[in-house]
Amino acid sequence: MKLGMMLPVGSGALGGNRPPRWRELRELVALAEAVGFDTLMVPDHLLFRRSPPGQVPAMELPAGKTRGIWEAWSILSAAAEATRRIHLGPLMACASFRNPALLAKMASTLDEISDGRLILGLGAGWHQPEYEAYGFPFPDRVSRFEEALRIIVPLLREGRVDFQGKYYQARDCELQPRGPRPAGPPIMIGAQGPRMLRLAARYADTYDTDYQLGPDALAQRYAALDAACAEVGRDPKSIARSAGTRVALATGDAVDPAWQVGAPRHGIAEFALDGARFPARHGTPDEILAHLRSFEAAGAGHVTVNIVDPPGLRGIERFAPLIAALRR
Repeated sequence: MKLGMMLPVGSGALGGNRPPRWRELRELVALAEAVGFDTLMVPDHLLFRRSPPGQVPAMELPAGKTRGIWEAWSILSAAAEATRRIHLGPLMACASFRNPALLAKMASTLDEISDGRLILGLGAGWHQPEYEAYGFPFPDRVSRFEEALRIIVPLLREGRVDFQGKYYQARDCELQPRGPRPAGPPIMIGAQGPRMLRLAARYADTYDTDYQLGPDALAQRYAALDAACAEVGRDPKSIARSAGTRVALATGDAVDPAWQVGAPRHGIAEFALDGARFPARHGTPDEILAHLRSFEAAGAGHVTVNIVDPPGLRGIERFAPLIAALRR
């Protein structure tokens, strides 16, 4: 099983009510590669605000408050130049934030910069406030995503597309020059609902389930993908399986009471950032190791780890022995 690390590019992720600076992120990137992570993933968001009722996953920031985050593709390009081995990509690139033909061009260029190390994560997006703030249409996200895939995939795989849809067009479009891989980078799609799962079954090289706290939910998602593959006539074994998980290592260090909310229960700790709450699997290194192995047993060939505690360099250093243990 390959291990990825989520790079903490949002305000407050390294402690304090401040954005992480690139010099700090560069240190994290270098250490992640040095300790043996296989992949480095970056979330693709523009800002966070209070979500409308019923939106999942919800963001419960106080009314009128904005939490910032750095732009993913700029960070990825800098990280590609700062590393030599580790693969990297967005988790997930919101296809409706950028024209799909341009997104394919960006992906091919980043694949060139990284010498063929890009994993192109794609999704339909979910956080309505950032759509509204930046002027992107929020309705019909899955329909837009489907059309985007019908442009992005042939451009990366074949170098050309001629498409006219309801939302997008790319007439007699060519991708020149091409990146280092003849068929382009592998495409990872994050999906939950039935229609998105069918799109993943049709187009993805890898399917990702997003963050999970245990193997049971993971197995359910993979079973749903198998059903979607049957619907579109694809061998489910031809799609790699990925997942994400948040972990908090029980180190005995004092935890900022504004960050961790209450004592861990049943192996789950809850963390708060500007009012938004995030559950994480909490435990000793051996317990976290067992947690990761349970994901592998459930079928995950790749897991992206978000180390929420301890944050920053200390978290990577504390996690490093787990990578060695998994390799053994």
